[in-house]
Amino acid sequence: MRLVRRRLPSFQDAEDCVQETMARAAAHAALDRNRLGSFLTSVALRLCIDFYRDMERRSRLLHRAALMDAPGTTEEDVCDEDFGRWLLGQVQHLRGREQEVILARAKGISTAEFARMHNISVKAAEAAFTRGRARLKTVCAKALEGCAR
Repeated sequence: MRLVRRRLPSFQDAEDCVQETMARAAAHAALDRNRLGSFLTSVALRLCIDFYRDMERRSRLLHRAALMDAPGTTEEDVCDEDFGRWLLGQVQHLRGREQEVILARAKGISTAEFARMHNISVKAAEAAFTRGRARLKTVCAKALEGCAR
């Protein structure tokens, strides 16, 4: 109990961890009695780690939920929509296959589905998407570079 109590925030959490450790030891049919101490220590420490992982997972989930519930400002929404329109206009300057695959992905069509629809290999579709995305990133970088001056 002392080992777990030093690692967990409350007495109740430590007690729950010890109970779970004992239950796992009792359920382990082929447990060697000579190794019982190391087994209990190992299981207890792993349960402590799992406790903190679960706390972190819950914290990230709550943070995401809070962000989803927070309404975006009108200014942010307008900027996002404007950037989306601008970027869509830049897609029109891409080469044939690159343009097609980027537009397909924007519509929610996967690269594999696009490849099947156009009778090309998935690798060729992925390469076209990667090239198109790289060209769009370059265009964005150049546009931002022009704004910084």
